[in-house]
Amino acid sequence: MSLPDFILASASPARRKLLQMVGIDPVVCPSNFDESKIELSDAAELVQTLAKSKAESVKERFTDGLILGCDSVLTVDGQIYGKPESSQVAITRWQQMRGNIGILYTGHVLIDLQQQQQLMRCGVTKVYFANISDRTIANYVATGEPLKCAGSFALEGKGGLFVSKIEGCHSNVIGLSLPLLQQMLEELGYNITSFWVQPTNEATL
Repeated sequence: MSLPDFILASASPARRKLLQMVGIDPVVCPSNFDESKIELSDAAELVQTLAKSKAESVKERFTDGLILGCDSVLTVDGQIYGKPESSQVAITRWQQMRGNIGILYTGHVLIDLQQQQQLMRCGVTKVYFANISDRTIANYVATGEPLKCAGSFALEGKGGLFVSKIEGCHSNVIGLSLPLLQQMLEELGYNITSFWVQPTNEATL
């Protein structure tokens, strides 16, 4: 079985960086899927459905390859949070999140065009938020970072300052559970090390 291209159906720089960090240089093919089409009240079902829709929306552009679709939401007190629509929404959410616990769900769908197989999984991580002041919230939202992220924070960015601890997979909070991806690839018969980008040989002095 030949090694297929690894295709990321997402424009997320964080997900691309996570893949590159573990030696996978993906073909980036944003799905541009309209997430408003999907309305589900169960967070795990929602992220998996969205991840599947994103992966399937780019499938027709390729004849071969492994296509990864992902989507994340945060729930706080049972309420689902995606990306905030405005700065004021982000501020209001943070006022609820501070000193509270959130559950971060990330749906993963991996389509293997070569074997005509599809796997769907959901990563779940518990996030403990620090009890920060209104001023800190306003200053953080003013950076623009929360407006780009599910749950109004980026663990790998300035938002990491305001997360007291996490329980579960840390990369899942960033948008892609690396251990879960490894398991999915293995289930499809691939060894993740086969996708590692080989460094170029450089002459030594």
